[in-house]
Amino acid sequence: MSRVLVTGGASGLGAALVARFVADGHQVLSTDLAAESPAAGGAQYRQLNVRDANDWQAAVAWCEENWGGLDILVNNAGIATGGRIDVESLDEWDRVVDINLMGVVRGCRAFTPLFKKQRSGHIVNTASAAGLVHPPMMSSYNTVKAGVVALSETLSHELHPYGVTVSVVCPSFFRTNLADSIQGDDTEMGATARRLIEKSPRTAHDIAAGVVAGIKKKQFLIIPDRPALLAWRTKRFARPLYDRQMRKIAARARERAETQVPSTGER
Repeated sequence: MSRVLVTGGASGLGAALVARFVADGHQVLSTDLAAESPAAGGAQYRQLNVRDANDWQAAVAWCEENWGGLDILVNNAGIATGGRIDVESLDEWDRVVDINLMGVVRGCRAFTPLFKKQRSGHIVNTASAAGLVHPPMMSSYNTVKAGVVALSETLSHELHPYGVTVSVVCPSFFRTNLADSIQGDDTEMGATARRLIEKSPRTAHDIAAGVVAGIKKKQFLIIPDRPALLAWRTKRFARPLYDRQMRKIAARARERAETQVPSTGER
């Protein structure tokens, strides 16, 4: 039985992971922004804002005081974002970097001293297929998710001498409430992302099952669904085809942008 902490555990993939870990008989601490939140039966809940270093230190202290340590840290909390480089605001870039990338960095930094002391531990960072393949009109999201992949690979080598394992999770679109976090100035891109999320045939529970299976095998790169795996393999082994696909997406976006009816209002 492992001791597991999951960030963003109140909804979406986080909630599905919490439920899966509980069903497998683990001790689970679900964390999220709300002061109180229902957790899967058998899980405990604690408020944790991944943007707040003090919250992270309090979570470490809680794990030491109540469990005597931690076995698996799942840095899962995140938001959806995206947009064309000349449309998406720098404020939105700052927001997604602080949550999706620095939130993971803070979690890794907070728990690494404990894992080093234990000479054991498993860090699981949720990235995205967008961390491996990089579609147009998603520069901010692609950038932070690629950063999570790079951070994870770095730590997999850096922490290996201490007996610490690192995994990075890279799913494609699946049905979740992630679309509710989309903000920003590029509303067209936001609407497209929402459609892709809401129309996916995959659920958060489908993805969670693949993630937990990868964690059990201590895989570094966990790609839990077939579309993400095919996209990654196309980029690696059929790069000209991958480039043509990406440029077709960009061309269609250009056509849509150029045929939009301009607003009658003045700006």
